[in-house]
Formats: sequence, C-alpha cells, structure tokens
Amino acid sequence: MSGGNVGYRDRWIECGPDALRIRGYYFPWGTKTIPYASIRGVRRVRMGPLTGQARIWGTGNFRYWAGLDPKRLSKTEGIVLDTGKYVHPFITPDDPAAVEDIVRERSGAMDAGAA
Repeated sequence: MSGGNVGYRDRWIECGPDALRIRGYYFPWGTKTIPYASIRGVRRVRMGPLTGQARIWGTGNFRYWAGLDPKRLSKTEGIVLDTGKYVHPFITPDDPAAVEDIVRERSGAMDAGAA
C-alpha cells in the first residue's frame, strides 16, 4: 500500500488509499491486507457478550475471523467484510461508522447479507 491518503487509522485498523489493513489478524501479529476491489459487501453488526464482544481474537464460528483487539470487550459494534471467501474478516475499529463509510466509498460494496 502506498503512502498518503490514509482515511482512517487506529491501533489495529488502517484504511489506506488502495486497501484496508488489519494488524494482528494472523498469529501472532501478522497483518492482513484487503484490497478494496476485493470487498463485495460490508455489514455493521451489534455485539454482545455472546455475539463477538468477548472474543479478543480468532473465532467461535468458522465463517468469521476476528482480528486481534484487546479493547473489543468495551465496544458494541463491529464490521463484517465479505471478500467472496468462506471466512469473513470481522473487525472492531474505534470508529465503525468512519471505517464503514470509507470502505463503502472505496470499494463500491453494498450491504453484506446475513450469515
């Protein structure tokens, strides 16, 4: 990803000019880069103790993979990305609305269907 035009950045998520980067996605600290062109859908979801909020990293449902976020327990919303693969990345940026807007704008993605 080239420098400049970073639309959003927090400790774990970065919306760069051409791709979304998820730090801490792979064990132990690997970064996943998702080109906007490969994002088919975006869905903002509410979280609770039994629906992703208590999961700091990994999965309890093999359709979704949550990147590392030790602060997820204090958050109430996350974003599911449909990249056309079986496993959908699940992220919890500090500002979900900003990330959702940037990803939609740069990818042209529509709402991802319910799983």
